[in-house]
Amino acid sequence: MTKHSKHHSPSSIRGRRGPVRIGFIALADCAPLLVADALGFFAKHDVEVELHREVGWATIREKILYRQIDAAHAVTGLGLSLRLGLGGATCRTIAPFIFNLHGNAITLSMDLWRRGVRDAASLGKLIRSTPQRLITLGIVARTSTHNFMLRRWLQSGGINPDRDVRLVVLPPTQMAGSLAAGLIDGYCVGEPWNSAAVARGIGWCPATSEDLMPGHPEKVLLTTEDYAHDHPAEIRSVIRALYEACQFCDRMDNRARVVEILIGSGHVRADRDVLKLSLIGPFDDGTSRRRAAENFHIFHRGDANAPSRAKAEWLLGEFITHGLIAPEAREHAREEVLRCCSPELFHDALTSPASTTRSKSKAALQPALA
Repeated sequence: MTKHSKHHSPSSIRGRRGPVRIGFIALADCAPLLVADALGFFAKHDVEVELHREVGWATIREKILYRQIDAAHAVTGLGLSLRLGLGGATCRTIAPFIFNLHGNAITLSMDLWRRGVRDAASLGKLIRSTPQRLITLGIVARTSTHNFMLRRWLQSGGINPDRDVRLVVLPPTQMAGSLAAGLIDGYCVGEPWNSAAVARGIGWCPATSEDLMPGHPEKVLLTTEDYAHDHPAEIRSVIRALYEACQFCDRMDNRARVVEILIGSGHVRADRDVLKLSLIGPFDDGTSRRRAAENFHIFHRGDANAPSRAKAEWLLGEFITHGLIAPEAREHAREEVLRCCSPELFHDALTSPASTTRSKSKAALQPALA
């Protein structure tokens, strides 16, 4: 059941005992969180968890910042943006676990399809031939992979994402409805909101994560240095439970049960058949083409769950490429992204006994610099 937490200042909850409050957005890639809860993995690893379904990534950001939740299923770039204070206030966040690789797609309106758009190049041609009409596209956050993916796709067609189109930030759950209402012409989002548009006959998908940014880390477990320091046993138990859940979710022969858990939770409000498209397949891109879904979501294969220097450097590169970090701030940002990725905490959680002592936690929060 979703809980709604009251406001707490950071100082008022330090050392707070009780369930680990984890915020999440109701997307297909929150599956490991809901599976760990439904199949008793949290209980198995001796940790009590309280799930908080939130509306969008801005809400997740604010609740992490003001300690209204202890951890979150979050877009990969949120931790670095909070450490750098890109939205204002800074927060020493860490992301010691990765939920999944891939999981996103670009969806465009059927109106664009009828006007001859088939890819980024043909969209660019349409934009140049109709300068009086500004194409509007939705993203879920400026610091998310969705923004990076969409910008790269636009640029591949000769489209300047800062000048030739308008990019607007919307919660994932509002994307398909906004497309249907004609408020936007397309978007980049996680499932099931691409498949929802395809199923309604209002959208089609020219590209997916696998096409544009193969192997990219998508969602992470985000928490704060303070919480991990004050609750070392709890955060390690959460990592162990999620690791087991990701192993479960990654097996295609378990995907039908994963879909049922998502539906049964009451959190993911999509039709069963829509959820199946990206989790079980075949994935329907809305143009009468179908493709295998095995790699649409990667929950565990290929060391997916492990944070690493390479993944941190990749994220930093995307922030730099898309103008989120000024040249003079790059070295500071590199230090912060390495502190954020926290690989030692991940490995410690999987190798140390459940009764990890607080004295070990401080060392585990230091980044791997080699």
